[in-house]
Amino acid sequence: MTAKQAVSTDRAPAAIGPYAQAIKIPGMVFTSGQIPIDPTTKQIAGDTIQDQAKQVMINLRAVLEAAGSSLDRVIKTTCFLADLNDFASFNDVYGGFFTGDAPPARSTVQVAKLPMGVRVEVECVALTA
Repeated sequence: MTAKQAVSTDRAPAAIGPYAQAIKIPGMVFTSGQIPIDPTTKQIAGDTIQDQAKQVMINLRAVLEAAGSSLDRVIKTTCFLADLNDFASFNDVYGGFFTGDAPPARSTVQVAKLPMGVRVEVECVALTA
């Protein structure tokens, strides 16, 4: 592998700008933020934070798997919410995807706006094999 390798999968939405879904370096992968776009329909997955958070995590898992990693190997996430009042509902969904003994470190912030008017975006750093 070269020092830096772009990761791409059709199991997650294509990048909507000049960036890669993820970048892999030896031992690690850095994902771009995933938003709740269903890669099959190209539509936002639902209106609720729960529906959107679930699709974000499914997309994130797909990108990680394409990079030779998994949610179990995530060491840090950064979560962006359009409304911090969605924090508890987001946690309910997010927590269902990280069930191991050591969930990743995390930052969660409210932002003024997210792409396409979605409610949530998540990026992460994970270990690879």
